Amino acid sequence: MRHNKAGFKLKRDVSARRALLRNIVTSVILEERVITTVPKAKAAKPIVDQIITLAKREKKEEQLHARRQAASYLMTPASVQKLFDQIGPRFATRNGGYTRVVRVGFRKGDGAETAMLELVGSELVRRSADRAKRREEKLKAMQEGRDGGEPAES
Repeated sequence: MRHNKAGFKLKRDVSARRALLRNIVTSVILEERVITTVPKAKAAKPIVDQIITLAKREKKEEQLHARRQAASYLMTPASVQKLFDQIGPRFATRNGGYTRVVRVGFRKGDGAETAMLELVGSELVRRSADRAKRREEKLKAMQEGRDGGEPAES
């Protein structure tokens, strides 16, 4: 019986499971969405939420300790930087529920059910970034059309 045995084993030993979850959490912080199997996504979801809660600490002396705690878990310094500079302030007014698990379908190779673990609101950020990029390209094309065109003959 599994009384008082919380968490997910994921058919791995302790060190492999810890490394897997650290990599998934780091990827979610950097990319804002990851496609993986459903049990892995469900296992990583509470850890991502805890890491984002660390990033919301505001007092100066608490923030340094929180940054060091996050750096001890996340795999890259760039992920820690993004967590505290962009993601923490974005979720400053939200009380929990920073991630969602959306079932995507079945993997072609082995038929495993996959899910997307993403940050809530990342679709809006991504959409606005794409919109700004398209706007810049459109303005650049318009200016090249004006400047690069043939001179008018009179």
